[in-house]
Amino acid sequence: MRNSKDIGDETEARAVSKLVANGYSVSIPFGDNDRYDLVVDDSARLYRLQCKTAWSNKERTIRFNTHSQTTKNGAYHEETYRGEIDAFFVHYPREETFYWIDAADANDQKMELRFGSEIDHPSINWADTYEFTGDIPK
Repeated sequence: MRNSKDIGDETEARAVSKLVANGYSVSIPFGDNDRYDLVVDDSARLYRLQCKTAWSNKERTIRFNTHSQTTKNGAYHEETYRGEIDAFFVHYPREETFYWIDAADANDQKMELRFGSEIDHPSINWADTYEFTGDIPK
């Protein structure tokens, strides 16, 4: 069984590959102390990205954490990324897709993306709205 660090490292590696393949310059911060995993340059702006791995939550829905989870001195801690990143770059391994979610669109715990529903409600985050197709959303 793979641990969460290995899964996160693989997501980051795939994210770098995806972004570079789409023509972006990508920088990786030195060390593990920054709140963002990658810096992406689109020639006009730099974006601080937090890479996350999504999992199937329920039928036609995926979920990812929008906070960090750590253990310090034996105590569990959660921290949000509010004000420290520009976007989440989320990998869904089952479909090999990526999603670019502006940090302002995410809540502070978990976010769900839905592929389909019998209802259309303003609180539903549609996966296709966020799917990364090669262009950074403006």
